[in-house]
Amino acid sequence: MNKDALKDLLYKMADDQLILGHRNSEWIGLGPLLEEDIAFASMAQDKMGQSLALYRLLQELGEGEPDMVAFTRPANQFHNSQFVELPIGEYDFSLVRHFLFDTADYYRFEMLMASSYEPLQLLAKKLKGECRYHIMHADSWIKKLGNGSDESIERLQKSLDYSIPYALGIFEESKFENELILEYVFEGEIKLRERWIEHIDAVLSKTQLILPDLAKESPRFGGRYGEHTEHLQPLLDEMGEVIGSDPTADW
Repeated sequence: MNKDALKDLLYKMADDQLILGHRNSEWIGLGPLLEEDIAFASMAQDKMGQSLALYRLLQELGEGEPDMVAFTRPANQFHNSQFVELPIGEYDFSLVRHFLFDTADYYRFEMLMASSYEPLQLLAKKLKGECRYHIMHADSWIKKLGNGSDESIERLQKSLDYSIPYALGIFEESKFENELILEYVFEGEIKLRERWIEHIDAVLSKTQLILPDLAKESPRFGGRYGEHTEHLQPLLDEMGEVIGSDPTADW
């Protein structure tokens, strides 16, 4: 089994969870409803736990301690999609990002339940329940607000239109895509994107929202290989303040 291919897959998954977990945590105390404040805090905690589990798999493959890997790398060494690093903005954007990202996340873990790499297969089976809660939460609120007031529909539509190119960047193919597929580690980003489209289209069809024409969108690729927006490094600087002042601290 190609170890570099495994690392490539694990890094992009772990970095996505770490960065979006931190972004979601920024809603603590700011949520539009107490229920949503708690929900985003809970999902942020889940994502941090998932990132730790994935960094531990990387450590088993010869990478560094999870704390050091998570909090001491510069932005150009991160493999997360650009979508997850964007600031939280208003609630409409964070909700749309939650819907688009967590749908992809759920189906990625579902596909990995059949992975030939047993440690990842077992982790996917363990985490699928958490991911299912996330997707149910997102679907519920998209349907509710996507059929709500004129303002809620308009705001969600604008956020959806803005987010789609970044969301398509989630599916940036690995340098090792063929190896991952041929070795049955992961079925690949194209199949994942197909399942993602089917789900989001089905949910949006039950609302007043319109899915943009994906064929006309230009995906925001580059994040998987170190090309990031200006928003990532300041977030990493903030995340690394504790370990920078005390490298022995636990995260």
